[in-house]
Amino acid sequence: MIYCLFNRPGSGGFVVEAALSLAETSFELQEFESKPGTPLHESFRATNPWGQVPTLILPDGGTMTEAAAILIHLAAAFPDKGLGPAPGTSDHAKFLRWLVFASVNLYEAVLRRGYPFRYTTDPGGHGALAAAANARLKDGLAVLEAALAPGPFLLGERMSVADIYFAMLFTWVHGEIEAPHLVAMKNHIKAHPVIGPIWQRHFGDR
Repeated sequence: MIYCLFNRPGSGGFVVEAALSLAETSFELQEFESKPGTPLHESFRATNPWGQVPTLILPDGGTMTEAAAILIHLAAAFPDKGLGPAPGTSDHAKFLRWLVFASVNLYEAVLRRGYPFRYTTDPGGHGALAAAANARLKDGLAVLEAALAPGPFLLGERMSVADIYFAMLFTWVHGEIEAPHLVAMKNHIKAHPVIGPIWQRHFGDR
């Protein structure tokens, strides 16, 4: 059995598809042709009870969800492919710190900004919730921008799947903040011979 990735264009599953491709491992792509943020078919909850992508079925039949967790797993599963630094090193500590920071703070802020109705039962509060999430997102990206210096990647000259994750989050902000390190990193990733075509399919020229 090979990996099977449930995904849809423009979603957080982009980074998992990129990581699997960098790992040079065989995988089946099950892609839903629906807009990110819209509910998936109820039957999909048999695969992922939370009803979201990305969802990755492992070769042994196990299921993984949450993009950051999947990236950490794949980096460990393919240690010779350069997806992440070796466990136990200072670079690995840095990799984990900022990947989890981005997942907990930035990704969540993106969701609160885009889908405020998920986080309050008061329709009148949607605007204020989205505005607060947007401010939080920009603050978090500024912190990440400082962490990337001097660049071009989090770990200097070595790209990891964390950088691909950061670039994905940053492109959802559509250039709303001044972040030259994030811009340069995103451009490196868009130009990567393996990742570039996947980026184009998910995000176009953004």
